[in-house]
Amino acid sequence: MLLAVKDRLPELYAFSLSAYSQPSCLYYGPFKLISNEGPQQGDRIGPLLFSNTIQPLLESLESELPLNYLDDLILGGPQLVVAADVRRVTGVGQAMGLVLNVNKCELISHPSTVVSDPALQSFQRVSVSGTVLLGAPVLQGQSLDKHWSDRCNDLSRAVDRLTKVASQDALILLRASFSALQVQHLLRCSPSANHAALATFDNTVVHCLHSYQLQTHRYTVASGDFAN
Repeated sequence: MLLAVKDRLPELYAFSLSAYSQPSCLYYGPFKLISNEGPQQGDRIGPLLFSNTIQPLLESLESELPLNYLDDLILGGPQLVVAADVRRVTGVGQAMGLVLNVNKCELISHPSTVVSDPALQSFQRVSVSGTVLLGAPVLQGQSLDKHWSDRCNDLSRAVDRLTKVASQDALILLRASFSALQVQHLLRCSPSANHAALATFDNTVVHCLHSYQLQTHRYTVASGDFAN
């Protein structure tokens, strides 16, 4: 990691060297742990250091669709090319201290596709209609329906519990938590326009706000045309 910073980001090398050249001591009660590998969880420079380290590997891949976000990698293209890239990621990654978690790998293809490469055969088969990339369903169908159903259930469960806290605290939690980020992710990344679950989610929010005596016309002004 430090060598990658020295080669590609020399202006950050002195800072990175001072922060990561020696193991860090992690304290938990009377216990002391030595952190010897990689950046610390929550370190703001950690994603940059990780991405910079694996960038040469990503640039060497030959698949037609190479997409990644940190340690999530998506490869698309002819079967032989993708399989070759998977083997390269596995080999080069091990040299970097990275291990491909086969249990989390998915192979997205039509059911009629014959998979002959052993590396790809070990991946979990997923139909095209059930494709989920970075937590967001790509197409309308059962997968998208399930994601929205889960979000509605999470909100409904949270609303029932909000009655046990003060109204101001409940409204803050409702606005900032309880699937809010996941809902925004679905709205931005999945084809959710006019989905039936939007009305269910909206009605649950209205019910919660009514329980705290928020006037209906104020909610209408604040919500806008949310469903569309």
